[in-house]
Amino acid sequence: MRVSRCGIHGFHETLGIDQDEIRFFWALSSDEEFAAQTAYRIIVTTEPFTLEDLSTSREPITWDSGKVQSNEQRDILCRPGNGFRSTCMYYWRVMVWDTHGSYFQSSLNSFFTAYPRSHLLPPYSMNQTYMPHTSLIFRTWFEDRENKWRAVWLGDGGDKPFYLRKTFHLSRKPTKAIALASGLGHFNLYTNGGLASNHVLDPGWTNYHKTVQFVGYNLTDRLTVGENVLAAHVGNGFYAGDQGDRFFWPMYEDNTYVRYGNELCFFAELHLFYEDGARDIIISDPSWRVRKSATSLANIYASENHDRRIYPEGWDAPGFDDGEWAFAKPLTGPRGQLRYQSQPPVTLHEIFKPIKTHSPRPGTVCFDLGQNASTMVKIEVEGDAGSEVVIRYGETTYEDGRILMPDPLFKEFETGVYSKFILGEALGPQTWEPDFSFTCARYIQVDGVALEPGQGFPIIHSAVGQHVSTASRRLGNMKTDKEDCNALIKACYWSYASNLFSYHTDCPQIEKFGWLEVTHLLAPATQYIRDVEALYTKILQDIIDTQEASGLVPTMAPEIRYMCGPLHDTITWGCALCFLPDILLRYYGSTQMIPKVYQPAIRYMEYMRTKERKGGLIEHGLGDWGRDIAFGNHQANIETAIYYQCLRNLETFARVQCLESEAQAFSKWAERIYKVYNQHLLVTDDPERPYAYYTSLDQYPAHDRTAVSQAIALQFGLVPEQYRADVMRAFLDDTSDGRIRSGEIGLRYLFNTLADANRPDIVLQMCRQEEHPSYMRFLRRGETTLLEFWQDECRSKSHDMLGTIYEWFYAYVLGVKPTGIAYKTFDISPPYVSEFNEVNGTIDCPYGNIHVSFVRAGQNEDIQLQIVVPMSTVATLRLPGDGRYAFIERMGNWKRKVQGDRVDLKQGIYMVDIPKRQPLGNL
Repeated sequence: MRVSRCGIHGFHETLGIDQDEIRFFWALSSDEEFAAQTAYRIIVTTEPFTLEDLSTSREPITWDSGKVQSNEQRDILCRPGNGFRSTCMYYWRVMVWDTHGSYFQSSLNSFFTAYPRSHLLPPYSMNQTYMPHTSLIFRTWFEDRENKWRAVWLGDGGDKPFYLRKTFHLSRKPTKAIALASGLGHFNLYTNGGLASNHVLDPGWTNYHKTVQFVGYNLTDRLTVGENVLAAHVGNGFYAGDQGDRFFWPMYEDNTYVRYGNELCFFAELHLFYEDGARDIIISDPSWRVRKSATSLANIYASENHDRRIYPEGWDAPGFDDGEWAFAKPLTGPRGQLRYQSQPPVTLHEIFKPIKTHSPRPGTVCFDLGQNASTMVKIEVEGDAGSEVVIRYGETTYEDGRILMPDPLFKEFETGVYSKFILGEALGPQTWEPDFSFTCARYIQVDGVALEPGQGFPIIHSAVGQHVSTASRRLGNMKTDKEDCNALIKACYWSYASNLFSYHTDCPQIEKFGWLEVTHLLAPATQYIRDVEALYTKILQDIIDTQEASGLVPTMAPEIRYMCGPLHDTITWGCALCFLPDILLRYYGSTQMIPKVYQPAIRYMEYMRTKERKGGLIEHGLGDWGRDIAFGNHQANIETAIYYQCLRNLETFARVQCLESEAQAFSKWAERIYKVYNQHLLVTDDPERPYAYYTSLDQYPAHDRTAVSQAIALQFGLVPEQYRADVMRAFLDDTSDGRIRSGEIGLRYLFNTLADANRPDIVLQMCRQEEHPSYMRFLRRGETTLLEFWQDECRSKSHDMLGTIYEWFYAYVLGVKPTGIAYKTFDISPPYVSEFNEVNGTIDCPYGNIHVSFVRAGQNEDIQLQIVVPMSTVATLRLPGDGRYAFIERMGNWKRKVQGDRVDLKQGIYMVDIPKRQPLGNL
């Protein structure tokens, strides 16, 4: 048995953990079918250790779970009695015992703490000017200094990007060097002439009045004996957004954007540890040097100005003369509490090189990257100093290849989004890429350049797109024998990947806002391809920070731009507060956010209670947004069902915390909504239809019978048992023509209900419609991502909100669907009754890799399956159910013949043959 992967719930990186309790998880692997964990023990110490060290009591133990008789591998709480020491490296191992009594251990894991009980930087004036010399009322501020932040916020007092640097000398090399730093809006950290990490756009975007994230960096290998430099480049982001003379959405129309702060700022602490136990700390203080950046505009909406002529070469390396730089100013900084950047950082991934390059007119060169994706463009140009190059980006072009914004309301995006690069003195090509901005683009237009010399312009040597997205772990992939489906799967992937950053947006080009409906609607699909546990944990903190005093949860978090009416208050968006903890529990087995979210979620439900109509219906939101472009409908059906599910989730959260009386209260509240829902929306006596069905109240008192109404009731468990068959019949009656009649909210439940009805033919018919609504129409027109609405041309062409079809592909076509917590049990239901003859895919679930290969071959339509089931899980293989035998072989172990509609499989690799013509006799 092997411990294959270990981690801490809710943390992608572990250099700066600022909590006094954490939760461990691990995965196991074994070749034995019946191998199982029977017990575990976790040990945490402040020094690296082996089991031999423990046996001789050489190492101090911070926390020891003791030997626990359990097969649990997730959500294991670690809470040392006195908390964790500040700025300390901790080491931990997990030991597990199998059914034979043998034990196995993980490799040594580590994490570094920041200040678990301190969340603010001290004002410089309090530390240095007069407070130390005044009365005893400030005494406690200066006590327990080892557990409090010491650095101060620095800047130049302005709102334009700047460089900061600090030179320091080391007489010996430290054994460990950990930097904790933050810069707002975004910053890049440098050490001795190089970037400190592969991160971009650090720290994550938050409501800076409530939360400011800091980032941890391991600089051990970057420091040397002698002169060293710690440096930072700081830009605007949303913290102090700078429109300049360009497009900036929060200022669009009604100028509702209010800056979080007006002074860009930075802080850092560099903690140095030595072999003899000594330690030192270098902090940001007014001894640092500062000067304006060569990047004079850093507009988060993909518009930057950079003048290479004034770039201070070598500014981030030793030996640079900063004598003319000013001393940094201590600043007040933001109000928010400091929290560790627990979610995955944003990083650069694939590079897209042009598949087509041409010059439509003198001085302009256009590039087609072949794939629309979130990007930070990079160009290489050679020319005279002072030459100006303008870089534009877009998802659509005119016929000659120049950037086009097809939405007439947003023509400003076509003309007012660009970056300007001024060449400096240099021999050979010069490279430019944005420092603090990103966009989504397939096309690049560069003005002021030429492809060949002799035209009076600088020569452009290359232009590429650098895909920018979350660094969350990649989990899954799949492929079918239908090329149009593969193209749709690929388009969904790039739509998803292009909208995951330090928050989940639904558009990386135009808006960049943290709309909350996509977080819960797309989570069941996203968890197949990305490990988003840490990201969604951070988003929950964003939601808590954004919640209003009334209990209302706005439609976006962070809330950067005030939206009025239903665009501000809609439960299908705000419910993310109640849905995401349940998603973290179901898909990752993590409960750590439930106690934190519980009271805010209760306040939200109390707020929603004040919005009830007709005894419990909710009808004031956006309804099924996105149907017929953007049209409110099905409010009572959708929003009341979401309200009901929020209450059911709160019942679950109460039980997780052993609050049984509160769980019963939420159950009773939910039952009331159930009764009101059916009282007003279930029709059982329509003489024109021989079955019961659900109606919307859109044309009250007239009744309709839409697929969305039926699907919502079925998927949320709101249909009385005696009417389930009727409602499914009503649903199929409205979907039998293969037309999509749904907005973004209803779409997920539409596809899931068709999956329950085992009707992949209808789903594919919907996808392949010649006219909109149609996924394949997008692809036939050459799109490589999903558009915002069911239109040929949209302002945004990388909107993931219509992408819930992705979940259907993984859960139905690949056929893998979790049924137990964190995939402890899961179904494998191959597409027996479908047009698919080959499907192949892998999902790295919390317990390990699941693999499914489905092949329907030969004239007899024999079916072959290859299945990999990870350790600690049980897969239920669904069989065709037509009476055929299946022959199952567990590789290297056994072979047997089974008959029935299902069979349970423990860990291992399996070959399954299901012949169309059944042989006689037994195996």
